[in-house]
Amino acid sequence: MSDHQPVNLRLPTPGCYADPERSGLLADELFDGMTEHLFFTLGKLAPAASRHDLYLALSYAVRDRLMTRYLAHVEAMRASPQKTVAYLSAEFLIGPQLHNNLLMLGIQEQAADALSRFGVESIDDILEVEEEPGLGNGGLGRLAACYMESLASLEVPATGYGIRYEFGIFDQLIRDGWQVEITDKWLKGGWPWELPQPDEACFVGFGGHTESYTDAEGRYRSRWIPSEHAIGIPHDVPVLGYRVNTCDRLRLWRADATESFDFYAFNIGDYYGAVEEKVGSETLSKVLYPNDGTDEGRRLRLKQQHFFVSCSLQDMLRSLEARNLPVQDFPRYWTVQLNDTHPAIAVAELMRLLIDDRLMEWDAAWDITTRSLAYTNHTLLPEALEKWGLGLFGSLLPRHLELIYEINRRFLQQVRLRHPGDDRVLRRMSIIDEEGGKAVRMAHLATVGSHHVNGVAALHSELVRTTLMPDFAEMWPEKFTNVTNGVTPRRWVALANPELKALLDESVGPDWVRDTDRLGQLERFQDDGAFLERWDQTKLAVKRKLAAYIHRHTSVLVDPATLFDVQVKRIHEYKRQHLNALQVIHQYLRIKNGQGDGLAPRTVIFGGKAAPGYTMAKLIIRFINGIAETINSDPDMDGRLRVVFLPDYNVKLGERVYPASDLSEQISTAGKEASGTGNMKFALNGALTIGTLDGANVEIRERVGPENFFLFGRTVEGIAELAREGYRPEAVVESDPALAEALHLVAQGHFSNGDGSLFQPLLQNLLHSDPFYVLADFAEYLQAQNAVNRTWSDRKAWNRMSLLNSARTGYFSSDRSIEEYCRSIWKVTPFPVTITCDVN
Repeated sequence: MSDHQPVNLRLPTPGCYADPERSGLLADELFDGMTEHLFFTLGKLAPAASRHDLYLALSYAVRDRLMTRYLAHVEAMRASPQKTVAYLSAEFLIGPQLHNNLLMLGIQEQAADALSRFGVESIDDILEVEEEPGLGNGGLGRLAACYMESLASLEVPATGYGIRYEFGIFDQLIRDGWQVEITDKWLKGGWPWELPQPDEACFVGFGGHTESYTDAEGRYRSRWIPSEHAIGIPHDVPVLGYRVNTCDRLRLWRADATESFDFYAFNIGDYYGAVEEKVGSETLSKVLYPNDGTDEGRRLRLKQQHFFVSCSLQDMLRSLEARNLPVQDFPRYWTVQLNDTHPAIAVAELMRLLIDDRLMEWDAAWDITTRSLAYTNHTLLPEALEKWGLGLFGSLLPRHLELIYEINRRFLQQVRLRHPGDDRVLRRMSIIDEEGGKAVRMAHLATVGSHHVNGVAALHSELVRTTLMPDFAEMWPEKFTNVTNGVTPRRWVALANPELKALLDESVGPDWVRDTDRLGQLERFQDDGAFLERWDQTKLAVKRKLAAYIHRHTSVLVDPATLFDVQVKRIHEYKRQHLNALQVIHQYLRIKNGQGDGLAPRTVIFGGKAAPGYTMAKLIIRFINGIAETINSDPDMDGRLRVVFLPDYNVKLGERVYPASDLSEQISTAGKEASGTGNMKFALNGALTIGTLDGANVEIRERVGPENFFLFGRTVEGIAELAREGYRPEAVVESDPALAEALHLVAQGHFSNGDGSLFQPLLQNLLHSDPFYVLADFAEYLQAQNAVNRTWSDRKAWNRMSLLNSARTGYFSSDRSIEEYCRSIWKVTPFPVTITCDVN
């Protein structure tokens, strides 16, 4: 894919840190590096070092080894500027860094050896110490992390821009079956992977007013006079590629006050007022996704978005100035990807920076903006397509609102030329929503201001074109495209599933980690009974690990030989965890009624967080836990059925769950899930999918073959037809005795200690509305689950299907996704760097 020749960069010894304690990759050198950091960085002697001390010492020693590559890449880019990807995202769910960086450097065994000299029997004891960085919540943030890793592994220059949240969204506890949110203090033990760069801070304004003036050449101009400011302090996290010298960066902005302490206020006794500005400014980077159920919460969320976008764009423009490159060349050296609508304010902010600060004319600024920005749409759900009321937006960003009005005015002129006299089209396409309370439509702003708009799966991209934005797609068909999501095989197989990695290395060669197309070579073993038995034993080994984890953290004993049936993802009605829960009740009833013959012994595993203000999602968690409590305490279920809810689902837990799963539940309502990436992680690790034709399920089924996928449920078209006919969920229940019996048991309070009222809101939602067609798909779902039961009873057939899922899903590597972005949208190529040290 590269058009560049590798750059051979010669660094002096201080730049290379040729001292083996700083750069060597042998166990002896890691041990020496750890000892040095224990003494000089942490102020500890080895005999007194705790597990946390050893974690920090090893992390600092590994970070030393990243620095030669990191600084070499920085120097190469300074010497020979290249087009760089700027990936703007409100989330980067990067997961623990130590184990990942050991894998990238290829020194896992050496690190284990070094730790053993400090009396550590298993490296897992140290890896477990690392806190999950609270920089993301779900699939959006994890996708951004996978993409950053693939960019580095493919040697593409890139910077990820986001916010350095002091607190994550929340840690989840389960008490009496309910979700309880506690503060995620992920930074409490220190984080050794960041490099603060206070000398590269940026100023960001909010509020105030605008005023017009005439410049020296007689041109009309507008000037923004903000009423408050914040400072963005960048913290860089090195992102190393797999076994390459490219080390990109994640640049996260921490908010600081322009004036931390007001001595006058303090001296007159206003002690809170003395630090009020500091507290207010630093709130910007305090917590991921503040509750937007209040005006203040919405205001803070919009401020966060503007804060990190403005800092990031200022940083890009400053990088051009530092290299004496003209601002007109911005699109030549930066390609900016907006990861959903959270950074969509970039359209107006880049225009402001160019027009107001660089004094460019409108047309030139608009040309730069639209050639630089691209937009990824991640959802069709109306509530997730951000809109900001004009009152809030104008009070916080008055100059940006002026610019958006002008962008919209010019845009609607183009629309009128295509649709003269059609006010309906103008209303549909306007960036300003005129219906009800007037608001800025951020998805429309991003679409108008970007050169490409992509969905994240073939079905989703088609629905974006035909359902979400048909008028825009008709106007600019060349602007709309698809890039199906992907996941990194390094973290999600090589790191998370070492048992499978060893088998893959032996059977198809170790290069599959870089080139997942090589997994296709597994197909030659699909009829090899001995190999399939080894495949089964590999899966059983990781299931035993997960079973031990479940017992430690939930006190539930599960049998690793049972079918591990897993649904782990954000809790949301459209993801339909309650559909899964209802089929668990059906299995329970069959066993209790003496009709359990043919049912596969199962362990049904749930995990995921509900947004703090999402009442129905939190009730679904309570529903699952009520079912689990009843089933797990019933002797009739021993050896036949167990239900587990894993608290605080995150990347660390995902690394345990995906490899150990037999069945992947991807059962969202067709047309609601943009893509999904959990479905890809499951399939790569050999789990079979039961699912609807939604998101990337469509492409997974095409790749693995319909015979290796358990399909059920109405299609997008089928649901639309059902809605047109007047869907009546009550009629579905009346015609389905199995469904009626399950719902009756819930209504009686069987899963709520006799409290028949507890789950009434959930039942009423299903029986009188059922907006996500849970009941409509229930019968087909049971048929698909029966097919699962039959297949599980033939272990050779199941293992063959499992193997083929891994063999045929190499396409869903994030490397392939990034190559598509680079080729079709960003127009960037790799920039390999080789390092030679001058040692005199």
